[in-house]
Amino acid sequence: MNMSNTASIHEEPVAMTASAAPLLDVKGLRVAYGKVEALTGVDLQVREGQIVTVIGPNGAGKTTLLSAIMGLLPSRGDIHFDDIHYISPEVEILVGRGLGLVPEKRELFSTMTVEDNLLLGAFQRYRRGDDSFEITLAEIYSLFPRLWERRHQQAGTLSGGERQMLAIGRAMMGKPKLLMLDEPSLGLAPLITREIFRIFADLRRQGVAILLVEQNARAALKVADYAYVLEGGQFAMHGPAADLANDSRVIDAYLGLASKHQELLSS
Repeated sequence: MNMSNTASIHEEPVAMTASAAPLLDVKGLRVAYGKVEALTGVDLQVREGQIVTVIGPNGAGKTTLLSAIMGLLPSRGDIHFDDIHYISPEVEILVGRGLGLVPEKRELFSTMTVEDNLLLGAFQRYRRGDDSFEITLAEIYSLFPRLWERRHQQAGTLSGGERQMLAIGRAMMGKPKLLMLDEPSLGLAPLITREIFRIFADLRRQGVAILLVEQNARAALKVADYAYVLEGGQFAMHGPAADLANDSRVIDAYLGLASKHQELLSS
């Protein structure tokens, strides 16, 4: 169902703190694959302590959006992160400033141990002489006890849910201010999906902002503060997640009978 001709619920995202500048402010973001535009002028904001989700059908440009913000794809438009302006930013610079990405495919080092994978996430901190990463490692093990139990195992021996926990933990080792996640529930059982989504609420309480791209619209809208609907490379709707969850257009397209099984993953 195409919503591109519908008006946004709000013209501008609602700030959790009216006076605070957004942690991430994206304006007019465009990405093209050859002559085909995948993103056609996207505006998006994430504020400190917010969980913001982007939902939409396959092929809408959700993964492209995260990749462009992270500097993995060339783009046009303006990206302000943590009060610094970037145009087609470089990955290493953004990571150093506190932007983390958990990609859809996790991209772990399968023959390395769980702990070595985690320590790689703190490489830039180590290079800067920041030895407090060991405190962060202990925090990750507290957040994910199963990673502590399996810390000496090779990452390739983990289950799907454990691999997702490891990918999130590795990103958290960089002490991100904003963590972006691409389809974190993909391929996971309902019980593990609920556990992963509960972790997002824990991270928000610790002050980490989250930008969540997710096929499971029901679960995403339940955990998020603010939501965007991406269709055909542009945002068709946006507004407080609770409002979108009750909007008939979103219900018909993403929360209706065709996706009723998602209730199991979000309860």
